Amino acid sequence: MNWIDAPTPTAPLLPGLHPLVAQTLAQRGITTSGAAQAFLDPARYDPAPATALPGIEAAVERLSAAARARERICVWGDFDVDGQTATALLVQALRALGADAIYHIPVRSRESHGVNLTSLQEIIDGGAQLILTCDTGITAHEATQYARSRGVDMIITDHHDLPPRIPKTLAVVNPKMLPASHPLASLAGVGVAYKLAEALLQQSAASLQSPELLDLAALGLVADLALLTGDTRYLVQKGLEALRTTRRLGLQTMYELAELQPETINESHIGFTLAPRLNALGRLGDANPIVDFLLTSDSARARVLATQLENYNAQRKLLTDQVAQAAEALLRADPSLLAAPVIIVGHPSWPGGVIGIAAARLVERYGKPAIVFSTPPDEPVRGSARSVEGLHITEAIAAQSDLLLNFGGHPMAAGLSLAPENLPAFYKRMVRTVEKLQGIAQREEPMLVIDAWLSLPDLTLDLAAAIEQIAPFGPGNPRLVLASRGLTLGSAAPLGRNKEHMKLTVADDAGNTRQVLWWDGGNEDLPEGKFDLAYTVRASDWRGSRQIQAEFIGFRVVEGKKIEVKSKKLEVVDYRNERDTKSILAAASSQPSTVIWVEGDEKARVSGKDRNDLAPADMLVVWTIPPSPEELHAALETVRPKTVWLVAAHPPIEITENFIARLTGLLKYVISRRNGRVTYLQLAAATGQRLTTVRKGLAWLVARGTIKIKQENDGELWVTTGTSVKDPPGAAKLWLEIQSLLAETAAYRAHFKHADKDTLFS
Repeated sequence: MNWIDAPTPTAPLLPGLHPLVAQTLAQRGITTSGAAQAFLDPARYDPAPATALPGIEAAVERLSAAARARERICVWGDFDVDGQTATALLVQALRALGADAIYHIPVRSRESHGVNLTSLQEIIDGGAQLILTCDTGITAHEATQYARSRGVDMIITDHHDLPPRIPKTLAVVNPKMLPASHPLASLAGVGVAYKLAEALLQQSAASLQSPELLDLAALGLVADLALLTGDTRYLVQKGLEALRTTRRLGLQTMYELAELQPETINESHIGFTLAPRLNALGRLGDANPIVDFLLTSDSARARVLATQLENYNAQRKLLTDQVAQAAEALLRADPSLLAAPVIIVGHPSWPGGVIGIAAARLVERYGKPAIVFSTPPDEPVRGSARSVEGLHITEAIAAQSDLLLNFGGHPMAAGLSLAPENLPAFYKRMVRTVEKLQGIAQREEPMLVIDAWLSLPDLTLDLAAAIEQIAPFGPGNPRLVLASRGLTLGSAAPLGRNKEHMKLTVADDAGNTRQVLWWDGGNEDLPEGKFDLAYTVRASDWRGSRQIQAEFIGFRVVEGKKIEVKSKKLEVVDYRNERDTKSILAAASSQPSTVIWVEGDEKARVSGKDRNDLAPADMLVVWTIPPSPEELHAALETVRPKTVWLVAAHPPIEITENFIARLTGLLKYVISRRNGRVTYLQLAAATGQRLTTVRKGLAWLVARGTIKIKQENDGELWVTTGTSVKDPPGAAKLWLEIQSLLAETAAYRAHFKHADKDTLFS
């Protein structure tokens, strides 16, 4: 990235504020005392009336009449946190009015987003007389038509971008109908729901007051990455205050299990702790119990549901890590995917419920918009997109609408589906669209804007407290990016259950040190020599101690040892499309100083060497495709050939069942013929898989009770038949991990089969 300094404010800085706070406000267009007070203090902000939303008065009138008449009202939500909280908020408000309110959140695996006609029919058959959508419905033309045919009114509240035609229904409440500069224009679904509830409760004698719903509003707004401007920022500010003292038993129990201190909760806790737990159920199961979780007054029920959310979240994290790692493997294998202005990757085995989180990780890592697809065979391709500031991802996707089955979203996130045969055309056109919207300069050199350069001693709790005045941070109000010059790395220690994070200790020339947390930096290259470091700071409470927390953003080396490498270009001869492999084998075998590298089932047919038996030679024949770039590079290091013949014949099919069956057969042979003695490396070569895949496979067989490892020493195993001791939960987790690892290998092998021969060995 190109590091640039934030522009110097042209307006004079406001007095009475920390200089960095005043400078930041001026850079963000807040230049008067009144505007600054309204921005920093929600008590000084004047929120817009609910009646400013088009269609809300008609909605209030119909809902109030339905409540008085005890008509059954079905609140129809969505399965993400925005939809969950909007549903719970409206159900609570309607029941406070005395309404007969039920709810329905679609099950992702069966219904997907929107108003599903089959479920709608069942709900109307069950007695619903009024349908109220939240966070969905703006494209529900068929559903509204069906409801009318059944004599049922529908009220749509949504915040997604407006389609060319608005559904014909009783009322449509959507902030996108307002000018973009309106203070309500950036509301997410739960924000619209809150304003509707506010209007409903103002006209009633209900004991419930709208501020009691602010905790739900903050949860959904932050989780949905709503632009924190105008009333949206105000609702999050007030909602965070409400979350710190919430009386909802479900949230209280969630705080306890997640080890959160209620009094210090901020938007980061929502984004990284609370929202993922709530989202997990909607991504992997049925989100309807979330409404009960958020509304229940039964402490036992709250604890049961909170525990279930913890378990789902653990599963979600595992699946997300697997998809993210597989996506990274695709990008490493094919650098052209990363060179494009928008990252687009996909795979048949990736679960649709977590591809959105994987896309967000790619955006955070590479600073580019990303679309991650789930492409199961014989089904529509489903994708989830995340964007960067300044690129309206839904508009970019809409430009390809003729290729799509459906799509929807907002500036920072979107979902879409299309027929598999349209995916290549979508990729090409999407790249051109994003390039046009962003501009070539931005595509070639992404920028990292530094808000202030500081020395390490400047990082104090007073500074963190001053910066906290500008919070909550998020889209529309990004966290301040600070930087320090000329640092060196003192130490780096892994953190996290899977060592996925890093804790760095950096030092300046004067010997001052500071610890910096690098989230998801466990597998990243560490800085060497002197470097500049970009980071954010925030005050945190760790085990009751107030301290400043610095979080890594990036580094650039400013003084390092240059290493000059001279090497001759490797000659690569491409035989990948040659069908007469027998002739190639005969020709290769007749060449002097030649090694034929072959693994897996092919080794029984071809007289060659696996990875464990390679030796230096002038020519290397790559007969079977290696499972990852690491094995290829290791082979090149061992053989050091002048010429490579690239055959890549008969790549194995990476199906989990096939791999386990092959591994089981090998182990049975080892136990019966070799007294159970074998090494991980021998099994990896015999299966043609990575070492880590074989380790997971063996662990799965142990968890299933199929085998028992009696002894292990430096990669050598003594294996016997299993016992009755089994670990079904552990086996289930390992199976998913094996699936992900095999998917990565499949993606690499598919790339290897068709990529430019020289890029494979660059």
